[in-house]
Amino acid sequence: MSARELLGELLDPGSFVSWDRPPVAVDADPEYAAELMVAATAAGTDESVLTGAGLLRGRRVAVIACEFAFLAGSVGVAAAERIVAAVERATELGLPLLASPTSGGTRMQEGTVAFVQMVKIAGAVAAHRAAGHPYLVYLRNPTMGGVFASWGSLGHMTFAEPGALIGFLGPRVYRALYGRDFPEGVQTAENLYASGVIDGVVPVPVFRRIAHRALNVLCGSPAEPPMAERDPKEFGRGTGVFAAGHELYGPALREGGDVPAWQSVLISRRADRPGIRELLRHVTDRVPLSGTGQGESDRTVVHALAMLRGQPCVVFGHDRAGQSPDNTMGPAALREARRAMALAAELHVPLVLVIDTAGAALSREAEERGLAPEIARCIADLVTLDTPTVSVLLGQGTGGGALALLPADRVLAAANGWLAPLPPEGASAIVHRDTGHAPKLAASQRIRAVDLQEDGIVDRIVPEYPDAADEPIDFARRMVAAIAAEVATLRTEPAETLRAARHLRYRRLGLN
Repeated sequence: MSARELLGELLDPGSFVSWDRPPVAVDADPEYAAELMVAATAAGTDESVLTGAGLLRGRRVAVIACEFAFLAGSVGVAAAERIVAAVERATELGLPLLASPTSGGTRMQEGTVAFVQMVKIAGAVAAHRAAGHPYLVYLRNPTMGGVFASWGSLGHMTFAEPGALIGFLGPRVYRALYGRDFPEGVQTAENLYASGVIDGVVPVPVFRRIAHRALNVLCGSPAEPPMAERDPKEFGRGTGVFAAGHELYGPALREGGDVPAWQSVLISRRADRPGIRELLRHVTDRVPLSGTGQGESDRTVVHALAMLRGQPCVVFGHDRAGQSPDNTMGPAALREARRAMALAAELHVPLVLVIDTAGAALSREAEERGLAPEIARCIADLVTLDTPTVSVLLGQGTGGGALALLPADRVLAAANGWLAPLPPEGASAIVHRDTGHAPKLAASQRIRAVDLQEDGIVDRIVPEYPDAADEPIDFARRMVAAIAAEVATLRTEPAETLRAARHLRYRRLGLN
């Protein structure tokens, strides 16, 4: 796929405007100069990259697209200068940036000076991200070497062309250096997705839709005012959800208080209880993300961008459908959580965390890969995060795996949600050396939602009538509306105010 073909599929017809100037002059011996002339004729471009701006479903975006037909899309000084100029212009204009590399890597004809251009490009991308502007990447076939190891791997989200060859060391170079073929199936888009390096494998038309949804969440709809200028109460108009306050937090709250703690535990373990996936079915502009971006993925968690009743959010949480006694959350899940935290903070988007776990993994692998330190880092990151946060105790809340997602500006709980240092059976085993006292321990430890609210751990309880599993759609809608209401309120507060209030909240916990 050529750069122009990509831009034709990605952008609205006729909307692309080039930003390119003639390439800067580089030292070239006669042989390299001849190669450049041949490449320009073959590719129909004056360098290995095209840059500019266009419309994506009516939204103005900046774009960078490699042209593989020009010396295998390799990046030298002139191409790097063009890329950096485009990134800096996008930052100055406050535009989202979409980059689509396809490259063999550094241009060998220009030597080390071309190699270190990747630092310059990565620095420009880092500045664009630090300014709070989205950077989305679509990797094309092939993307190798320094390009993949710099601006090809810095996206807030990264997708790839189906079947694309993607990797650091090219197969031909590997064979020349080591005298054997690189293992099959490793350097493919599909394998990198399965391994948690990239977020998905999709053709360009699907990436266009994904980018549109993501930018709606991160920047607001192009037909609407920017998020910062919108009325935070706007999402409730016409829905009828907030017309009667008791729909969210009213009489049923005390009904939930009459349910014994052990009964809530049993209700929360029902296989048909709605989880995070059911909540996400009632949001708009959902964009699933995957993995840590660093080669790890944990299928016991779900990670997405989404719009909740008009409120932009990064959503991360435990997936009850992906958990089993033999498959519990490990350190990678918590590293995914920290990716979600960083993404929300950098893009100034609220973070919603959903707790619904029977507990973290108990295994040698989990210990050796740093489960406990990751729990600690999650807690520390959340307490100091510079963006609004809402935590939702949706079902089971067992141990450090639950605590890692708890510290937030506002904590909601389903009526039968609960939080405990161990499952009641585990607590009973410690205190009484049997599991028969689990119901008694559940009550005495004050683990149920109403007790957590009285103790200042939970702010609001979202009712179940009488059990979320018996009304999954209505419950999911009620919970999404409750989260959106909290997010809307929090977004009116300055980040420093939220951070100070969050610190004070947890500093005073247990002292009242």
